Amino acid sequence: MSLTIERAVLREMPLRLREYFEISSGGRQDRRIVLLTLHADGLEGWSECVAAEDPSYSSETTDTAWHILTEFILPSIVGRSIDEPGDVLAPVAWIRGHRMARAAVEMGAWDLFAKAEGVSLSSRIGGTRDRVPVGVSVGLKPDDDALRTAVASYVEEGYSRIKIKIKPGRDVEMLAGVREAFPDVPIMADANSAYTLADIDRLRALDRLGLMMIEQPLRHDDFRDHAELQAALSTPICLDESIESVEDTELALELGACRVINVKPGRVGGLGESLAIHARMQRAGLPVWCGGMLESGVGRAHNVALASLPGFSLPGDISASRRYWAEDVVDPEFVVRDGHMVVPTGPGIGVDVDLDRIVATSVRTAEFTA
Repeated sequence: MSLTIERAVLREMPLRLREYFEISSGGRQDRRIVLLTLHADGLEGWSECVAAEDPSYSSETTDTAWHILTEFILPSIVGRSIDEPGDVLAPVAWIRGHRMARAAVEMGAWDLFAKAEGVSLSSRIGGTRDRVPVGVSVGLKPDDDALRTAVASYVEEGYSRIKIKIKPGRDVEMLAGVREAFPDVPIMADANSAYTLADIDRLRALDRLGLMMIEQPLRHDDFRDHAELQAALSTPICLDESIESVEDTELALELGACRVINVKPGRVGGLGESLAIHARMQRAGLPVWCGGMLESGVGRAHNVALASLPGFSLPGDISASRRYWAEDVVDPEFVVRDGHMVVPTGPGIGVDVDLDRIVATSVRTAEFTA
């Protein structure tokens, strides 16, 4: 099947989180959501650029992604015919980095092809499940009581796993209190690169808490130190920011830098690279899970489809729409029941996008036609 990209529309809209969300490198409550619509043969492919407002998580930001998309990528792809989703970026293969910007275009093409073929995005990429286990990410709280209250509420809502953000000074004792209060709940910790090898004794103290994993404890670009730390811990290390490609995955496995990988399609360049990472981890006999980037329902729909693949055996950060937003931009909104989320079965991402609201609230728009 061949599709011709006739038009591309990029929009930025503000979306306010229900609560302030803090990690070790900072926090935010107001998001600048960037949505892309690709038009081809009477169909619309939707996707979301996950770049954050500042470069604390990644070197990419909302504004760098907007620049790369509007100045280089989108003008180069309109008017071109493609036979597979990955073909859409062929004209800009010369661009180095900027994986989040490129991912938005590639993932929009996947939605287009699935819709053109009348199948769900999940089935188009090889998904095997009609519902996926989901967890929730809990940001840093001002005190332990507030943290335990938040965890209790998510346990009551039925989430399959609780991820807790940590940083030096808010780690071992804090998590020990949560473990004491919830002895049977699957818990993991996420440091977002807040530690160094000088903290190895502190991190080793987490072994006694029975955590599922410790996510990205050290610097985002340091595989060697993660390998040294993993050799000293019984708790599995999960790499997140470190993994931007299947080549990064190969390096991490060769060095023994982790035992789990958090795959975020918007971070690694799209669904094609995510599938390659998934396949490599399957060959290694190691699990992956799908992380979140505070996306709207558009990005969440792509994540749910990816999480339906067989190797995504651990609950992902694919929380309900109402976990983050008072009102999402998709219908139906995503909900969690019995610790799981239903995988949409309609064509493409399987949810309707509230275009009227997006247009009415957009603060900037860029349109490209053939």
